[in-house]
Amino acid sequence: MIRAWFVFIMVIGLFGAVAGRLQPSRSSSSAADNSYFAKAKAEQQEAYNEAQRANEPTISVNDGSVELRRQPDSHFYADVRINGSPVHMLVDTGASLIALSREDAQSAGLATSIGMPNVVGEGADGEVHGEWVKLESVELGPLNAQGLEAVVLNAGGQSLLGQEFLSKFRSVEIHGDTMVLRSE
Repeated sequence: MIRAWFVFIMVIGLFGAVAGRLQPSRSSSSAADNSYFAKAKAEQQEAYNEAQRANEPTISVNDGSVELRRQPDSHFYADVRINGSPVHMLVDTGASLIALSREDAQSAGLATSIGMPNVVGEGADGEVHGEWVKLESVELGPLNAQGLEAVVLNAGGQSLLGQEFLSKFRSVEIHGDTMVLRSE
């Protein structure tokens, strides 16, 4: 009987030792996975930061122009200030309005209702819901416009800078991969 207990205890001990050796291996693998994902996230953040640096507009005070470079997705983006808050916007020469995402509207201090039941336009998928707002100021480079109409969209994450603001520039020209906005 003692011999059986001794064998039983040895088997349990052996099993515990094997299980103990497997555990660090799993956490080591998990640590390696976490390290891989952390490295991938850092690389993604650096790529984003590089894209942001490449997208910084060139502003010429001499002739009142702003130059924007075409981004890899073939669009032009501008970092504007709406009511004093920075907003990263897609420059849409075909849009008649300024359209803000809920998040960008919030950061610019604009209050909206929760449901946004108003139909503010028609899109490819049907009615577009949102709310009309009046912007105190919109700034890009040397140009600062006040009292512009805009719409806050119920859905969508990218804010659009349309003709409501772009028409305040003397000219908007695209030369290859450069958009030039002139205010004087």
